[in-house]
Amino acid sequence: MKIDRAMVFAAGIGARMRPLTLETPKPLIKIAGKPLIDYTLDMLAAAGMTEAVVNTHYKAAMVEEYLRPRKSPKISISHEPELLETGGGVVQALGNLGDQPFFCCNTDTILLDEESHSLKKLMKKWDEEKMDMLLLLQPLEKAFGYTGNGDFFIGPDGKLPPLEKSRASPFIFSGIQLISPRLFTREHPKGPFSLNYFYKSEIQPDGFLNRIYGLAHDGGWLHIGTPEIIADAEKKLKQFYLYH
Repeated sequence: MKIDRAMVFAAGIGARMRPLTLETPKPLIKIAGKPLIDYTLDMLAAAGMTEAVVNTHYKAAMVEEYLRPRKSPKISISHEPELLETGGGVVQALGNLGDQPFFCCNTDTILLDEESHSLKKLMKKWDEEKMDMLLLLQPLEKAFGYTGNGDFFIGPDGKLPPLEKSRASPFIFSGIQLISPRLFTREHPKGPFSLNYFYKSEIQPDGFLNRIYGLAHDGGWLHIGTPEIIADAEKKLKQFYLYH
């Protein structure tokens, strides 16, 4: 199966990153001299993605102008006059994403792979017969920049048990997932909606999410959520690259 396309989320207003985002859209904020969106696009290119659809909204012209010279992966823009959130954004972009599974990636996280490329591991694990979504999950103890009790458990067969916000979970969503376009033939909201809708709506009588699976990431992960965290994130990056 050929997997060579991705959806990259770059439309948000970046409210938590103010005052930096008053002048600069969040995907263009630099971490260790490199815009956040380039960490995502470089990761996709390294995994063999040839095309990426990038959604835009806030300061769209700046993002689109920055991406115009990019050749790998080839960039298509899906502009959203109204913010559509992650689910609605994918629905709008489906025409450019094709009929094969594709990656969906946030642009406010940086993946630090230790030995093998995580996107390639997701592709290897993908089972077209069983899966509609495969989420890369970060162990809570190795999640830099995250404050919370976690999001998920992983069942023994790789399926994700229902979300249980009442107790701590060992994994959080990394912001990276592999999705089949088949998912969007199922009932879903019209207009803006989050991909979280599918995590919650597919709970089956046996207590497991029907066709949604998870894979644990074995490397580091940085979440760039506020201006105050940037300096420490850059230190983590420099330390990582010093030893890799």
